[in-house]
Amino acid sequence: MTTQTTLRAVFWTVLVVFLAWDVHSSPAIDLRFEAPLIAAGSGQAAQGGHCSMPAGK
Repeated sequence: MTTQTTLRAVFWTVLVVFLAWDVHSSPAIDLRFEAPLIAAGSGQAAQGGHCSMPAGK
């Protein structure tokens, strides 16, 4: 194997190991608590403040 092939194999191995560790150590995703992907114009209130909002709103 050449050096480039070895580096590619090491990269993909490290990436797969990292992703497996991340999936294993992260809590399960609660899909009912997640915000919708497209919420613009849905009437759903924003969950955070915005610095340009007028005071008192």
